[in-house]
Amino acid sequence: MLKQRVITALVLLPIVLGALFFLERTGFAWVAGAFFLVAGWEWSALMGRLALPTRLLWVASLAVLMCLAEWATPGWLYTLLPLWWLLALVLVMTYPATAAKWARLPIMVLLGWLLLVPSWAAVVHIQSSGALGLAGPWALLFILVWVWAADTGAYFAGRAFGRRKLAPAVSPGKTLEGLFGGIALALAVAALVPFVAPVTGALPLILVVAVLTVLASVLGDLFESMVKRQRGVKDSGTILPGHGGMLDRIDSVTAALPVALAGLSWFGLPGGI
Repeated sequence: MLKQRVITALVLLPIVLGALFFLERTGFAWVAGAFFLVAGWEWSALMGRLALPTRLLWVASLAVLMCLAEWATPGWLYTLLPLWWLLALVLVMTYPATAAKWARLPIMVLLGWLLLVPSWAAVVHIQSSGALGLAGPWALLFILVWVWAADTGAYFAGRAFGRRKLAPAVSPGKTLEGLFGGIALALAVAALVPFVAPVTGALPLILVVAVLTVLASVLGDLFESMVKRQRGVKDSGTILPGHGGMLDRIDSVTAALPVALAGLSWFGLPGGI
């Protein structure tokens, strides 16, 4: 398993970094869009027992909405769309009691759009426009590092101190101590990087956006775990050997990046729409 994970990572890394640093907005949007459409294909399997034409039709609708988000959707909408994660939080907190209300095809169709379209749009916007005084690729990396640091901090803090379950009905392995450890490490990264990189913006506000981003990343992870648990599957797919599905790899990003972009806007920091 570890060997497969390493090989998969070594194959994906140059593709992701190459697209991130060497492609302009349109090219990067196409590459990122391919990843998100694969995730959409996996989501279509989580929606229920659908025939192949129905799944293809839903993925096509996702592609159309992504195009509209890039060329037609007003920017201010992306300062409001992330608020739907407040509903996602309610669903996670009340699972499984409320599962029957959302685990239906019409709702799952809508949830899939809300999950993937804003996150893809946020990734593309930050990569092309930059944020916090950093050029696009570096700005996107900086924000992603908050998420990765939170994952790392949560893992080690959870193993060392984890006692109280965060969401036992959804993901029994996650603990409150892990959450706090992840937030602490992410805040340390967000606070230290401005001393070695040309980051602009009031540090207290950056830290607030970092906390919101990290909390959103945890929620994104929990939300996908909830859907998989409801459908009785461990992974969203098998396209990435050793890692599971594409949706498994980007579940944190689906919430984190839209919330980060909205946070930049809400607090008037460079990079907001």
